[in-house]
Amino acid sequence: MTDPAPAPRADLPRGPLLGFAAGSLGMGVWVTVPGLLLLYFLTDVLAVTPWLAGLVLLAPKVVDVLAHPWVGHLSDAGSARRGDRRRLLLAGCALPAAFAALFAVPGGLAGAAAAGWVAAWFVAGNLLFAAYQVPYLATPADLRIGYHERTRLMAFRMVVLTAGILVSGLLAPLLAGGDAATRGGYQRMGLLLGVAAGVAMLAGVAGIGRLRQRAGVTAHRHAPGGWPALAAALRDGQFRWLVAAYLAMSTTTHLVLAGVPYYAEYELGRPALTTVLVAAFVAPALLVTPVWLAAARRVGKQRALLVAQGAFAVGSLVLAAGAPAGLPVLVAAVAVLGIAFAGMQLLPFAMMPDVIRAAGGTGAGTYAGVWTATEATGAALGPYAFALCLTAGGFVASTGGQVVDQPDAAGAAIRYGFGLLPAALMLAAVLLQRRYTLDGAARAAG
Repeated sequence: MTDPAPAPRADLPRGPLLGFAAGSLGMGVWVTVPGLLLLYFLTDVLAVTPWLAGLVLLAPKVVDVLAHPWVGHLSDAGSARRGDRRRLLLAGCALPAAFAALFAVPGGLAGAAAAGWVAAWFVAGNLLFAAYQVPYLATPADLRIGYHERTRLMAFRMVVLTAGILVSGLLAPLLAGGDAATRGGYQRMGLLLGVAAGVAMLAGVAGIGRLRQRAGVTAHRHAPGGWPALAAALRDGQFRWLVAAYLAMSTTTHLVLAGVPYYAEYELGRPALTTVLVAAFVAPALLVTPVWLAAARRVGKQRALLVAQGAFAVGSLVLAAGAPAGLPVLVAAVAVLGIAFAGMQLLPFAMMPDVIRAAGGTGAGTYAGVWTATEATGAALGPYAFALCLTAGGFVASTGGQVVDQPDAAGAAIRYGFGLLPAALMLAAVLLQRRYTLDGAARAAG
């Protein structure tokens, strides 16, 4: 099927593009900080056993799998009635309150009780995140822009998102207290980063309005909502392969993110290296995103994405060697992961609106809802998989400030969970991604 109206070829002005991308600053806080610190917060500050901590991160995602496609339907219905997706976006701007509450665990709670508090607020935050992210990601498919301009739009988003991930990833451990993190420190961190995220998300809502005015919006027939719309999206073979590959990618990157504090403390013996590894993982994206954009223009998004996935797998194998490889080599390997991560954040998100437009452009919200449910599932499966590695190695949970001698098996579990498992998962992503065949046709259609 072809687009209902010709897509303009002219580049969009940078102002509207930056306005759209601003919302990713706020989303970057939610994507990064729980993924980086929540598992560690549960096991090493709240004394939650690893298997229960992993379950706390996994169980709320069951709600996401059901809720995100429905949020997508609500987004489509709102767009059909009012011509925009603004109401859901504004509702999602309450996310920072849930983020702050997530780390504000009352002092009397520990163990299973503390896990219950975190789980409840994690569910609330994920629902609010869906209310913002689903209409946000449906926006590129709404606009009258072509194949390459959709990639350029998502490149702006990627750079700003990376800045949010980098800043929050570096600040969160420091605000929580660094090597001497406490409950009070985590509470302070949640409040300060929550306020910053709220400001950025509101700026994103305004930016989307400007972008729609400048680019124009393609008129779509309104697709049926609810289960029929969900079934139509899942019947789309190209979308299924892309989503399956992205699930493997999301699981892998969130596993690595959750493992960073453990790898820094128990493998490298220096908890302060958490910020170094996070910087090495995220910072390269600020430099190489234009390179991935150029690669997508030259060889197509699909081929460029396969290169990114392969590079991530190779870098992960180096990390499995652990401390004997030497810190410079390990930091360089993490930087390779970061370069690949940049491509895996830009290219799939630019391919998703291509799929929607190839399907006629209807039900963009539902497609985006399935996509964000997949991302949320990966964000839970990654830390859960690493938590299972900890459990298998006999890792001992503790409270903040308590020193525990971990068994040798726990160290091996951390090392291989941080290296070998991500490499295997990324190989699965490559095999799935090769089944996606739309890219050449989408590129020709423009």
